[in-house]
Amino acid sequence: MRNSVVVFTKVPEVGKTKTRLTADRGGIFTPEEAKTFYEASLLDVIDSCISSRSCDVYICYNRGGDAEYLKQILKEVSQPEAIKEVFADKGGTFDKGMQYAADHVLKRRGTGRLADSVLIVGGDIPSLQPSTIQAAVSKLERLAGASNTTKRRGAASIGAAMVVSADQECGFNILGYTCTTPFSFDGVFYNRDGVTALDMISHKANEKEIPLGILEIVSDVDVPVDLAGFISVARTMQLAGKHDPSVLPPKRTMKVLENLGIEASAPVPVQ
Repeated sequence: MRNSVVVFTKVPEVGKTKTRLTADRGGIFTPEEAKTFYEASLLDVIDSCISSRSCDVYICYNRGGDAEYLKQILKEVSQPEAIKEVFADKGGTFDKGMQYAADHVLKRRGTGRLADSVLIVGGDIPSLQPSTIQAAVSKLERLAGASNTTKRRGAASIGAAMVVSADQECGFNILGYTCTTPFSFDGVFYNRDGVTALDMISHKANEKEIPLGILEIVSDVDVPVDLAGFISVARTMQLAGKHDPSVLPPKRTMKVLENLGIEASAPVPVQ
């Protein structure tokens, strides 16, 4: 089975990326610092995907984003040649955008699909590890093999299957499925019933009887409390990486925070 991962991202831009981390929105960064932080995070995420050596890597960026700037910064990843394609989102909303990104790989017109499975990941999960991507691919392949009842032409050996990694706020940061999986993003982020994104994934999998595997939690960094948690996790990764070569610390992101003099802290108990 040919596997792929699509990093679904905005092109880093001052005033348009990670605005909830800026001082104007209750955070601690200037708009320029927020952009620098996100850019480092994005490159760390891409490096983790590349380092997993388990799937083809694609980048889907926001419609209207600066394509030339994105291509410029992508030269800084560990193996730029490992990125199969960089393409613009044409969906608009989160639901439609992620659907477009997945369909671009699984349902490409003319030349046929580029892969048999896809993982969608965000650019704001700098603690993402190669081992998590490897686990996602392994679970997809195992579940797809166990559920292989499809008779679709060209997909006879691939069954329906999904994998998901929860975030810290009832959403998800990794979602993957195979080319024969009857899943759509419609209503995942935008629904009228107040259902969380993670619950909607579960509802859809249950309704269609899609085998679903769950991955370890991977936290994103949207607001200051997320940033504090990330710093503590990343520092632990830095230490663990000295003894375990499978651990890939988010070096760029941590370097940005070190240069800004930002550290995590806990409230001191009142005696």
